[in-house]
Amino acid sequence: MPQLWQESPLILSNPLSRNDASVYLKLETVHPGYSFKSRGISFFVRRAKEAHGSSVHLVIASGGNAALAAACAARSLQVRCSVYIPNGVAQSTLDLLRRENAEVVVGGQHYAEALRAAKTVVDDEDNAVLVPAYEDPVVWEGHSSIILEASKQLGCKPNAIFCSVGGGGLLGGIMIGCDQVGWDSVPIVALETIGSDCFYHSMALNRQGGTVVLPEGVTVVHDEVHDVKLAHFSAFSSKASGSLGASLPAAGVVKRALERAGRVICVSVPDELSMQAASLFADDHKMLVELACSTTLVAAYKEELFDHIIPPTGTKRLGLFIVCGGFKVSLDDIVQYRALFDACSDSLEVYCDGEAVKIKK
Repeated sequence: MPQLWQESPLILSNPLSRNDASVYLKLETVHPGYSFKSRGISFFVRRAKEAHGSSVHLVIASGGNAALAAACAARSLQVRCSVYIPNGVAQSTLDLLRRENAEVVVGGQHYAEALRAAKTVVDDEDNAVLVPAYEDPVVWEGHSSIILEASKQLGCKPNAIFCSVGGGGLLGGIMIGCDQVGWDSVPIVALETIGSDCFYHSMALNRQGGTVVLPEGVTVVHDEVHDVKLAHFSAFSSKASGSLGASLPAAGVVKRALERAGRVICVSVPDELSMQAASLFADDHKMLVELACSTTLVAAYKEELFDHIIPPTGTKRLGLFIVCGGFKVSLDDIVQYRALFDACSDSLEVYCDGEAVKIKK
């Protein structure tokens, strides 16, 4: 059986650590699909081949990291993969997917239209399987390997685990992994950008009930299976929405986050801070990551936010940051991010479980 993903490095970051805090980075950029998606999606693809045989036809609706992960896994396992993408996707993305032998079908103005087209194929073909981007327990199980590795590499419990969240697939995997290694009491910090923060608002709806004021255009959906309220985004204002822009979070992940022993702390940051983190990370660690990934790193670069989440106690604190990766980033993007950040105000607000935290530029 070919190796579909690999153990990723865990490194101590000298630029981000300080006398009273150690910052460890789990570098998910090393996989065939350049992101953590290679874990869960590949795990799902392997299961699909085992269940349906080598004639299985994998179908996914995505123009991002999930599609590339599926294409890479399908190529390694020598099975057919079709990717349905709405209009407007960059040519570089199409070229990358086709390089992995994916059959790319472009059509529709929105993701929902591409998803409908993908589902039609699955309904019409006996051996076709729809590959979920994030909303499936099998995918979460694959992602849980991040924590299984980190627990061995780190050798102790961190004070908190930091990750980005869009639809919640990565978070689901982290929670499962924490249960498996005895880290169920460790707080998990789930970071999003303002304007694509469906998980942040979904958690608030269930924790605070009717006191939550939702952004304009965001509606409430009740998931009957898990009995949770979900914030539904019909549009996104964040530049990170290409990876973080899920219309709805996975209801099963929201339910698990509400019930776990260790609190899930929800944080929403402005795009500008994610842009600054991406730029600084490129300088400090010579790596390019998407805004979806650098959003996690805001809590490492901004000491006031780190200290708000893990208050100083007089002993050295340890933060584990999942550097989730992503292929939609270039040197030109980093240059643009620097210019946009330089033009923003000197003080910005981050929202941490409903509390506004002032962050200096």
